[in-house]
Amino acid sequence: MRHLIAQVRVAIPFEAPQSRVCTGACDGCSRKLLDFLEGELDDWERRLAAGESPTLGDLSRLARTSRKVYAVLERNGLVVAAPG
Repeated sequence: MRHLIAQVRVAIPFEAPQSRVCTGACDGCSRKLLDFLEGELDDWERRLAAGESPTLGDLSRLARTSRKVYAVLERNGLVVAAPG
């Protein structure tokens, strides 16, 4: 879970300035999605620090949520998909 959280924090621009995040024309609210996902990551970091062990389902849900948020951010021009 810690590895997944680290990967998401590297891939998603949580610190992007508001002027870059909210350009008016978008497919889904990037700011709300960034705030939601950051809250999920923060929550898991707290839970891990408290000694909680995630299940495979927890890992899967966080990975799926992160992929969906990334896809919306990509459509909105905030991230560029890696060639592959």
